[in-house]
Amino acid sequence: MAEKFSGVHWMLATPFHNDESIDTESIVNLVDKAVSSGCQGMVCLGVTGEAARLTDRERYQVANAVIQRSQGLPVTVGTTAGSTAAAIERSKEAQELGAAAVMVSPPPMGKPNPDTVLAHYSRLADNIGIPIVVQDYPSTSGVHMSPEFVAKLASNVPAAQYLKLEDPPTPPKISAIRKLVGDDMPIFGGLGGVFLLEELTRGSAGAMTGFAYPEVLVDICRQMAEGDKAKAEELFTRCLPLMLFEFQEGIGVGIRKYALQSRGFIENSKVRHPGPNPTDETKEEFLRLVESTGLTTL
Repeated sequence: MAEKFSGVHWMLATPFHNDESIDTESIVNLVDKAVSSGCQGMVCLGVTGEAARLTDRERYQVANAVIQRSQGLPVTVGTTAGSTAAAIERSKEAQELGAAAVMVSPPPMGKPNPDTVLAHYSRLADNIGIPIVVQDYPSTSGVHMSPEFVAKLASNVPAAQYLKLEDPPTPPKISAIRKLVGDDMPIFGGLGGVFLLEELTRGSAGAMTGFAYPEVLVDICRQMAEGDKAKAEELFTRCLPLMLFEFQEGIGVGIRKYALQSRGFIENSKVRHPGPNPTDETKEEFLRLVESTGLTTL
């Protein structure tokens, strides 16, 4: 049986050239940085990866490039779709490429109900042979999943092995879910890492997020695992202003891609239209914040 996921599974951006074509060389560089930063996995084709702005052919191109370069790290591929049939097709393709898991949000529904959401994941599980990371992100999916529903999902659909929790406030929801399922369903935080310390304290397994300084996330998770909460808290508190700035609603992906470019991880910070790119003033604010946190020395 494969070892359960834990630690930092870095959410990868999708780099573009100026003409908005996929920059495969920068994808390879991002994967290399995930490995060298000590991440325990990677996730592609999520919100950070602008998956909704990619064609099916481009999704394949990105997933294939990441998996081929993964160097043994498990790769989770986002396969969320507007229908169960499309999610199944995308997930089968990800499995054939060598994905270790798929990450799936509930599809958009006019009137979401628990039975339909449960059936979505059940049908998906019946058609693939790899684990499912259930993404609980109601601000993008429009679907709210209660702790009781998550527990029912974990019980009824064994392939739904992980939860990516992005329904704030996340710490109390982690406690509520763990009270119902124990350690059977590892929970990962997201949301730019802004609640990481509290999530780990409540028993999360790690983080699935794309903060442009993955080594910081790795260090915080390691320090907490080693019982050095004081050191983890110091690092988290120092970096939290930057995490919050990077995770601004509306322009967060653009800021993150600029951060990755400024670190030399990707060639171009372009966000695919109609996604917004940060202004020069925002870029200057970001660089000043990086300097104030001392991360330029990392």
